[in-house]
Amino acid sequence: MRDNFLRGPSSAGDWVADGLRAVGVLGVIGAAIWGSLTDAGILAFVLPALMLPRFVGARSGFDIAFSITVLIAAWSNVWDLYRSFLGWDTIVHLVCTGVLAPMAYLLLARLRIVPAPAESTFLRRTAITHSALIGFAVSALWELVEWVGFEYVTEDIYTTYDDTIGDMAAGGLGALIVGIAFAWRPFAFERYRSTD
Repeated sequence: MRDNFLRGPSSAGDWVADGLRAVGVLGVIGAAIWGSLTDAGILAFVLPALMLPRFVGARSGFDIAFSITVLIAAWSNVWDLYRSFLGWDTIVHLVCTGVLAPMAYLLLARLRIVPAPAESTFLRRTAITHSALIGFAVSALWELVEWVGFEYVTEDIYTTYDDTIGDMAAGGLGALIVGIAFAWRPFAFERYRSTD
């Protein structure tokens, strides 16, 4: 995985993806200077996710889609879009968890916990099941972070029981949908086949 991360950009898509990672870092710095520490913390929270596609060797197209989605999810919180636009929260949970699930699957494959897409033991039904389960787990973690933020950081974070259940359902559905695409066309997600 270290070799994937250190590998230089080899296409325009790679440069765009790395540019989005730079936008993420600059966003944290800008929020710390001109915004609030809470905003900077929210944006810093997604930096590890922005670096993940490089470690797992994701294709640049998936890397770009993933990075844009994660940045939109974070900035939506900073700009209060979740409360400003009805349904925005559900859409972001659906799409963001949808791209997080196959990225997490690729990470688990790199760690040799699940079969990599190129391996003969890779099964579509297993990939779909894992994707859905990962989606629900990520959704639960996301909601836990929101609850901790509401209880211990700021009451500006919107969280209710109905919101939590709806977000988890949307996240699970997004992970299932993208998991099906991943199971049938894993080569569209993964660039480097080695599981180093």
